[in-house]
Amino acid sequence: MGDTTKNDDSSQNKTVRKERRAYLFRKWTRTDVMRATFVVVVHFLCILAPFNYQWEALRFGLITTVVTHLSLTFSYHRNLTHRSFNIPKWLEYPFAYSALFALQGHPIDWVSTHRFHHQFTDSDRDPHSPIEGFWFSHIFWIFDTSYIREKCGGRNNVMDLKQQWFYRFLQYTIGLHILTFWTLVYLWGGLPYLTCGVGAGGVTGYHLTWLLNSACHICGSQAWNTNDTSRNVWWLGLFTLGEGWHNNHHAFEASARHGLEWYQVDITWYLIRFFQALGLATDVKLPSEAQKRKMAFPR
Repeated sequence: MGDTTKNDDSSQNKTVRKERRAYLFRKWTRTDVMRATFVVVVHFLCILAPFNYQWEALRFGLITTVVTHLSLTFSYHRNLTHRSFNIPKWLEYPFAYSALFALQGHPIDWVSTHRFHHQFTDSDRDPHSPIEGFWFSHIFWIFDTSYIREKCGGRNNVMDLKQQWFYRFLQYTIGLHILTFWTLVYLWGGLPYLTCGVGAGGVTGYHLTWLLNSACHICGSQAWNTNDTSRNVWWLGLFTLGEGWHNNHHAFEASARHGLEWYQVDITWYLIRFFQALGLATDVKLPSEAQKRKMAFPR
């Protein structure tokens, strides 16, 4: 796929609307309600966690959060969205399935939104644009699918996924998989595992991921001349398994490695490199020296 660039027509679509319509008092779609319900339930379970605390349950939550979010960054983001590397389908599909339980949506929706973000970064068509405020880019955009469709259009940028039965299957059955998982967690460990595991772990994963859309476009440093608000936030790089090197990522969207310097910790890249050493990850994309010179700030 090479180094991803914005579509040719993005420049003529910079302005779609200037006024933001009322947020609460609008028509909420079934998808909006379902998403909001999941988010509220997970936060409610997190509030109950201190009253049902068990170290084993908290450890389960931490492990589950790391595993599912590593799958999210490895699969949804670097493999499916940017095609930064290729892996066999027998490996690709389990990683994509595991990422469902990071509670960030199914692959078709997630990948489409993120591709739109790169296509329309910092414009009125950016699905979670920082120009509409911190809280909009952090969370509120998730619950207004009509507004996102109005800004970005239909999901016509993920035909590569729509053509695969597995991703269509996940699209229509995601709620069943998550509710089944939560039921099994409750049957296994009761309320402690549900509140400390699903609740505390889920809220931690939610907000770390959402900070990539909000904080990484507000604070931090810029190593590359991307002409947008993307920033590297070192501590998010640690806690988001390498995703916090956001300015690096916007500079070289197709790169499988986000922590480009030796000291920039990038756990997801280490996993990709491991599969590459085994011969399972192929066509692993990295920025060339010529691309780095092009994106460097003028001296």
